[in-house]
Amino acid sequence: MAAPPASTVIPLRSSIIGSFRHDENIETGSVHDVDLPEAPSSFFASDNFSGTHPNYLNAITRANAGHVRAYGGDQHTIRATELFRELCGVDVELLFTFGGTGSNVVALASLLGHAESVVCTNWSHIHVDETGAPEKFLGAKLQDVVADDAKVRPEHLDELAGALGNVHHVQPGVVSITQATELGSLYSAEEIRAVCDRAHSYGMRVHLDGARIANAVAALGGDAKSFRALTFDAGVDAVSFGGTKNGMLGAEAVLLRRGVASPRAAYLRKQATQLPSKQRYVSAQFVEALETGLWIETASHANAMAQRLYNALSDISSLQISPPAVNSLYPILPPAVKDVLQDWNFFWDWDASRSQVRWMTSWDTSEADVDAFAAGVRIALS
Repeated sequence: MAAPPASTVIPLRSSIIGSFRHDENIETGSVHDVDLPEAPSSFFASDNFSGTHPNYLNAITRANAGHVRAYGGDQHTIRATELFRELCGVDVELLFTFGGTGSNVVALASLLGHAESVVCTNWSHIHVDETGAPEKFLGAKLQDVVADDAKVRPEHLDELAGALGNVHHVQPGVVSITQATELGSLYSAEEIRAVCDRAHSYGMRVHLDGARIANAVAALGGDAKSFRALTFDAGVDAVSFGGTKNGMLGAEAVLLRRGVASPRAAYLRKQATQLPSKQRYVSAQFVEALETGLWIETASHANAMAQRLYNALSDISSLQISPPAVNSLYPILPPAVKDVLQDWNFFWDWDASRSQVRWMTSWDTSEADVDAFAAGVRIALS
């Protein structure tokens, strides 16, 4: 997949928090000549840049045989549902979707009541990077709280709870957290439980945006027990379970705690245009992931490659990088150096006010890719 050339103007997106993310209006161009080595074969811009894992393509091919019932009536969906319920350790309603934004909209719609808001951080994907889709389709206000580490905390809920019972104020109804967060940080199981306990004490429900839940689970235990501890055992009521960023092809899932989510959740998915007709192709990938443990294997590799990149460059103090919790790093680069490197091997700006960028590794990032990228960074900085 070709990345935008260095002279490309990325479309403008406003940011109410004063920081610039990966799709801001940043015009790049070479400022000075640097003799860089051959660029890596992979980009370090996003795990969305990578292709689909061959095992998932094989699973799709196997599922392609013959005629089966549509809209989830196939054996692949039945098996995937069994596997997800085993993973969650509780009876969940499972709704497959096409994309992360749609998954979040469906999950939130299934938890929201009338005249309620969704509480999230100023960094959250639903607030910043979904083009207002939750607000448009849900007809609900997003109430963002300022969090330097992109984490919702119990005290944030205490501050908003004063609106409860006041007819003049929107009622905080759902809390949405992201694991791993948009800044690559992680909630511990204890932190999630604390948020859930406080939210439930106020009658709020909790949604977890798990676009990179596999990376978080891989970093915090790497098994079903770890997943449960970070989700339903901690009190989470709905999970958007991401597959696409972890090597799948258009495969996402919404996991809903029964008795909390709307009994009409399946209808809400259809209404939100997220019901796959040939659902077997999505379900078959999750069967492959959960039966073989591939979802943890690929996420663990991506995390390890980010750690390798950190190890290769951590001695350069000007980068101001911290050890990665998952598969992303957020270095500071001088603008001229940044321009040269983006022209050589494209990656996204993150906070232009600080000349901060994001480097991200994927399931298919190789050690050779990491080493070549690190060498190029060193040369450009020299």
